[in-house]
Amino acid sequence: MTRIKRGYIARRRRNKIRLFASSFRGARSRLSRTITQQKIRALVSAHQDRGRQKRDFRRLWITRINAVIRNNKLYYSYSKLIHKVYKEQLLLNRKILAQLAILNRNCIYMISNDILK
Repeated sequence: MTRIKRGYIARRRRNKIRLFASSFRGARSRLSRTITQQKIRALVSAHQDRGRQKRDFRRLWITRINAVIRNNKLYYSYSKLIHKVYKEQLLLNRKILAQLAILNRNCIYMISNDILK
């Protein structure tokens, strides 16, 4: 049987992978085997970080709300405020409360006064 050369098909496949790794440094952007390994690692990290991003943003929102609450002595702690918000069945999540805490603090005062009554 004669030898079959892969020719342009293999080159096309490698070039596609090489475009993905063009921003990597050193051998990770030049050697085909290393590029494929690095591509797998990059995609795994991207998948993990999409989950981590949600956690990080939630932590940021909680920190912002807590800072405004304690600074202005509306409540003693963040947890008590959130407990009251859910008890009153206000449709405000942490993201919205954090935006209000930064952009419009008077709204937070109004919300807290509404909860206290």
